Formats: sequence, structure tokens, C-alpha cells
Amino acid sequence: MIRPITFLASVLVLCLLIVPAVIVQFMPKGAGQVQEQQHVPLAIAKQGNAPVIMVSVYRTETGDIEKVPLEAYIRGVVASEMPTDFELEALKAQALAARTYIIRRLVEKDFSDVPEGSVVTDTIKHQVFQNEEELRARWGIEYERKISRINEAVNATMGLVLTFQGHPINATFFSTSNGYTENSEDYWGAEIPYLRSVESPWDTESPHYKNETTMSIEALQDKLNTTISVPASSDQPVMEVVSRTAGNRVSEVAIGDQTFTGKEIRELLELDSSHFDISIVNQSAVIQTTGYGHGVGMSQWGANGMAAEGHTAEEIVQYYYENIAIEDYRQWIASNQNTENE
Repeated sequence: MIRPITFLASVLVLCLLIVPAVIVQFMPKGAGQVQEQQHVPLAIAKQGNAPVIMVSVYRTETGDIEKVPLEAYIRGVVASEMPTDFELEALKAQALAARTYIIRRLVEKDFSDVPEGSVVTDTIKHQVFQNEEELRARWGIEYERKISRINEAVNATMGLVLTFQGHPINATFFSTSNGYTENSEDYWGAEIPYLRSVESPWDTESPHYKNETTMSIEALQDKLNTTISVPASSDQPVMEVVSRTAGNRVSEVAIGDQTFTGKEIRELLELDSSHFDISIVNQSAVIQTTGYGHGVGMSQWGANGMAAEGHTAEEIVQYYYENIAIEDYRQWIASNQNTENE
């Protein structure tokens, strides 16, 4: 006969052995464990014995985060941001600007404007990016020819970025100027010493150099939240330019009973450029623009024009970004960063 004390002790032992196992079996996966930190912005993978920086790209269409080797990322950006049939030296200049942009983000480690776990998106908010699969679908039978040009440009500039006073620059670029680039403070408000206005006469070859759009006077008033006095005769302007920037774009303009900045008008009316003119023609507002993009930094069509004249990529970037140097980015990548295996 089992004594009561012995029986109770046996039951207690069984409970201690069985109950935890049952609890673990039915716990949600990962519960009670230390979760891996999701946001690891700078990961370094290994290809053979060589470290490779992985760029975590947020894919806006799928919501996925795609980890791409840095130089493959640069290829995807150059292929997406600049026509592949541009001059090779222009493509090299674009590769330098694109690489500088992402290295600067990785060095500064400010990813507050992207979803958790990523360092950059694949849109114009940062840099447009397409992977190999997307480029193959886009180019079809032209893929091999086009990607070979992109590879040549990226490989020729491998590891190089643009710097000012020993730090990667904010290598902004845009499509087409109005004949001049902008001082940074004239568009964004902050004066940056290497983003100065320079002449860019090559941009007249761009299909985006001139554009004209038409909208109703009512639509114009609604978008600007102002009342416009329609001129008595046609072809008369409805705007008065108060001041212009160093790059000859609109700095301030009076329309109706309000004064706007050129940037505000560009954004409110979704114009190609802040170099614009508005007139009333046949009871409609006709808006003419010159150039395409914000105008700060390197003009892509200007870079192509310089390359066609025989200028090198180094000469192009040093023209559009004042007093910069070209350096190897690896000096900023610490040896103790996170490491992942491919």
C-alpha cells in the first residue's frame, strides 16, 4: 500500500515534468523567446572571402524587403534612373551619384523615412530601383545589350563615391535643366556648399526641355485657392514674377491675391519645373514650363551632353558638384558591422 505522502510526492513530480512540456507545445511559435532585431540596416554578406554590403530595399508594390548586394543595387538604380543609350561617361557619372546617395544613407544611419527593416525604397522618394527580373521583363531581347552598358559603367566606378570635406555628399540629380542648375537654398531652403548654380546649356536636346499644359481657370483657382482676375485680352499673363533664383527659375510669384514660391506652384499644379509661365488663352490657363525636375545637382541630360563633347565622368561630376573629391567608400564601413551569410 502506497502511503499518502509518497503518492502526493509522485503526483507532484509528474506535474513538474509533464505540464511544462504541454505548455510549450501549445505556445505560439516564438513566444517566450528573445526576438531577433528586425531592423539591421547595414548587413555585410560574404562572397568568397570578400565582404559585400547588402542594401535592404523596400519594394513598394509588394511590401517586401529585398536584400541586394550594393553594386547590384547600383546597377538597378542606374538602369532605372538614366536612359541606357546615354553616353558611357554619363552612365558612369550616374553610377557615382547613385552609389554616393546610398552610402551616405548607410553612413548617417537615419532610416526614419522608410519601413522598419529597410534602408531605402524603390521610388523617386529615394532612388528608383528595378531588379534583374524586372529589367529582363522591361527590356526583353534588348536586355543583354543594355545591361552590358550598365555593367561597364558600374564596374568602372566600383567602390567610388563623391565626397566633400571627407564625407559623402548629398548627390542629388534630376532630368533636365532650364539652362542652369539651382542653388540648393533656392529650392530646399538649406545652403549646401557643393550644390551651386552652374550653366547647363546641353539640356536643350532633352525631350523634356519644354512642355505646355492647359487647364480651366476654375481648376487653376481651386488648386491655388485664390481668385484670378481674368485679363481683358488673350495671351496676357495672370502672374507677376516677384523674384527669380540664381538658376532663373521662379522664386516668388504673385497670382490672384496671393504670393507663392516657385516650388509651391510647381507642387500645387504638378508642373515639370519651377521655371514656368501662366497665361490666359481662349478662357483657359496655358502653363509653359522649361526643364524637368527640381534643378539641384547634376542634370542627367547635361551630363549626357558633356559626355558627348568628350568630358569624362570625373569632369562631369566635378562640374555639377562644386569642390568635391572622389574617394573609396570602404573607409566609412566599420569592420564590426553585422554579418550575414548569403
